[in-house]
Amino acid sequence: MRAFPVRMPSGARYWTVLDGDLQVVPVADSFLRQIRFGRDGAESTTRSYAYSIALFLRWCSRSGRTWQSGVERIGLFMTWLAHALPAAPGDAGAAVLRGPGSSPARGARRVNAVLAAVRGMTVHAVAEGTAGAQLVAVLYEVADDRDLPGEALAGDGRMSWRLRARHRAVEVDAPVSRASDTDIAALVASCVSARDRLIVMLLARAGLRRGEAAGLRRSDVHMLADSRLLGCEVPRAHLHVVRREDNPNGAWAKSRRQRVVPLDFLTVQAFDTYQLERAAVAAAGDGDFVLVNLFRAPVGGPMRLDAFNELLGAASRRAGIDPPARPHQLRHAFGSNIADAGNSIDVVAALLGHSWVSSSQVYVHPDPARLREAVDRVPSPRDVTVTR
Repeated sequence: MRAFPVRMPSGARYWTVLDGDLQVVPVADSFLRQIRFGRDGAESTTRSYAYSIALFLRWCSRSGRTWQSGVERIGLFMTWLAHALPAAPGDAGAAVLRGPGSSPARGARRVNAVLAAVRGMTVHAVAEGTAGAQLVAVLYEVADDRDLPGEALAGDGRMSWRLRARHRAVEVDAPVSRASDTDIAALVASCVSARDRLIVMLLARAGLRRGEAAGLRRSDVHMLADSRLLGCEVPRAHLHVVRREDNPNGAWAKSRRQRVVPLDFLTVQAFDTYQLERAAVAAAGDGDFVLVNLFRAPVGGPMRLDAFNELLGAASRRAGIDPPARPHQLRHAFGSNIADAGNSIDVVAALLGHSWVSSSQVYVHPDPARLREAVDRVPSPRDVTVTR
C-alpha cells in the first residue's frame, strides 16, 4: 500500500492510496476525494490522510485481514503502529523490532493522527453504505444526551447523539516545538541573500505557513500607510493571506478564509532590501509571485515548497543549529511570542489563521521569564505590615 498523488483534469490534485498491484483502493479513494473536493480540504491534508490510511491498509494486508476486520481489531493496530519500524527503501515490509525498554517507533501524536484518518474513512464508508454501521460503535462510544443536565441540552427538545473515540494514545501536554529567539536571530545572520532573510522574517515575524509564504502574490502585500486607493481599508503595512488553487509551485493557503497579517518594521525592512536584490535580476522583474528563484533555474519562477526547508537547513548549518530549524518551528515561535506578550487566544488564532480558537491553545505556555516575573511580583512576607 502506498500514497500517491492524482491530478484531476481541472488541474487540482489530491492524494489517494494504491494497493500492491498499483490499483486505487476504492474505500480510501472515496474518502480522500470527499476531503479534497467535498469539504474543500487542502491537498496537504489528503496527503497526510493518505499516508495514514496506507499504513492501516498495509497492516491489514500483512495480517491477513480485510479493512473492516482490521477496524474491529484497531487496538492491535495501535500496538503495531507504535512498535513497527518504517520500511526501508526496497523492503517488502516493516518488522516489529521495538519492544519494552525501547523508544516507540512512532509517538503518541503520530499514532492519534493515523487513528483519526482511519476513523474518518470508516465513518465515510458507513455513510456511503459500503461498510456496516456496527463499525461506528467499535471506534466510538455512542451515547444520547438524556443523561446530560438541562443546561447542556439543545433548546429544540430533540434528542441528539454524541461520540467519543474509544482508542487514543496518551499525549504529553508540552509546549510546541518552537525555534528560540536566539536561533531566529542566528538564522537571519546566516542567510546569504535578502530573499532568504525575508523568508525567515515572514515565517518568524508574520507566522506564515510555508505554503502561504510561497503562494504570496505582489498584490497581497500592502506597504502604504493608507491603502484605500488600492481598495483596501486596512491601514499601515500588512499582507493578505489568500487561498489559491492555481499556483504552479503547489503552494496552498490552508485556511479557506482570507486573513490580514500586520507587518512590523523589521519585516518591512526585509521586504525593501529584497526588492533591491530582485530588481538587479532582470529575469525576475515581471513575475507576480513575491518569492521567486534568483539563483537557480527557472529564474523568476515561484519558489518550490521544499526550497524553504533547504535554505533553512543550510542557514542552520552555518549558524551551528542542530537539529536544523524547520519552517513550522518559526511559525510556532511567532504564535508563542504573541501569546507571551499577553495577547488573548482569539488574537493568536486570528493572526495564525486557525479556524478554531482551541487550535491556538498550545501557544498559551508562558516562557520561563514570564513565570519568574509572576513569582517575583508576589509580595514578600517581610514587606507586609502586620496590624493587631
